[in-house]
Amino acid sequence: MISILRGPIIETGNHFCVIDIHGIGYKVYVTEDTLHSLKIGSETTLWTHLAVREDALDLYGFPSPKEKSFFELLISISGIGPKGALNILSLVSVDTLTNSIRSGSVAHLVKVSGIGRKTAEKIVLELKDKLGGMKSTSEMSAGMSSDMDAIEALRALGYDADEAREALKKIDPKIEDTGKKVKAALKVLG
Repeated sequence: MISILRGPIIETGNHFCVIDIHGIGYKVYVTEDTLHSLKIGSETTLWTHLAVREDALDLYGFPSPKEKSFFELLISISGIGPKGALNILSLVSVDTLTNSIRSGSVAHLVKVSGIGRKTAEKIVLELKDKLGGMKSTSEMSAGMSSDMDAIEALRALGYDADEAREALKKIDPKIEDTGKKVKAALKVLG
């Protein structure tokens, strides 16, 4: 159906933006990160998924085909709808989710993404084979472990887990050391 939209942003709202395509405004639901990167009047390109329901046709947009593909994997899981999948992708990056699923790390998914244990178990169980089912490298495991440690350190400093997750999403992904992650996150938190 509608695979990609390119045009200026004419409006933003709670989890959505409106893109003007030759005089027609398309309402597209997006993640929080995507929404924060969009500016009214600026040209954008979003890869889209059209969710067809009995009472609605909803467009979900993503800045990359990779993110769109992962969204479509999430909604293939029984019990996870488009809005739930969008909320999951708003909480944690595709790379972090992929690494957690490949390693079978339910605890990491629960801690870093904020989703419930049963949902995390379902995601890991159903997507592990689709993502290749290979074990995570020690480097991936170390990165996930340092994220969890950084969240715990920020919580010990008085920040809640959601604030810590948001701050960690905004730091340079190349930072691997837990101490450096915490320092960078503290700069983001002000």
